[in-house]
Amino acid sequence: MPGFLLGDVFPNFEAETTIGKIKLHDFLGNSWGVLFSHPKDFTPVCTTELACAAKISDEFKKRGVKMIALSIDSVEDHRSWSEDVMAFNSETTGSPLPFPIIADDKRELSLQLGMLDPDEKDKDGVPLTARCVFVIGPDKRLKLSILYPATTGRNFNELLRVIDSLQLTAQKKVATPVDWKPGDKVMVIPSLSDAEAAALFPSGVTTKEVPSGKKYLRYTQP
Repeated sequence: MPGFLLGDVFPNFEAETTIGKIKLHDFLGNSWGVLFSHPKDFTPVCTTELACAAKISDEFKKRGVKMIALSIDSVEDHRSWSEDVMAFNSETTGSPLPFPIIADDKRELSLQLGMLDPDEKDKDGVPLTARCVFVIGPDKRLKLSILYPATTGRNFNELLRVIDSLQLTAQKKVATPVDWKPGDKVMVIPSLSDAEAAALFPSGVTTKEVPSGKKYLRYTQP
């Protein structure tokens, strides 16, 4: 497991990438960031994931999120693989990949960040990288992590949804309920009194009645 938890400052590592050497915090600047790892170049599931990420990269840009990927091969392999990735969607064939890929051929960064999948190994018996997602806030702190095994491709629409929730709840004293999406009602956090909630949310607060009689299910429009 990585040696950092939600709320910890994300490691400010240096790495070679398809756009040259970067230092993560400098690369992110004042933006939000999403770092997502891939088991290996020229593999089927990874190619579909990167192609999806490239196709919807404008959605991340709209949210002020910088994207960066990681795979355990070299920069040269990454650049060659990127052509396959962009050709997966016919409309992007020949276009450059809209985000960099970190080269981690020695698996040093994967080890530091707790990304290795013990059940998936290459032909030499060395563990491959799992499908990690780290969302990093403008304060460089870890806001969310999701860990998928190498055999399961992730859902980028869900990633956009959780980023919408993270950005909303960073600004307002609300929480997002199950299956929330932008435009839906949100929940008033329990630490706010009814009087504080009424003052903060002029659109009004509604409370769902439950058998316990406790008034904790409070909804409002953000």
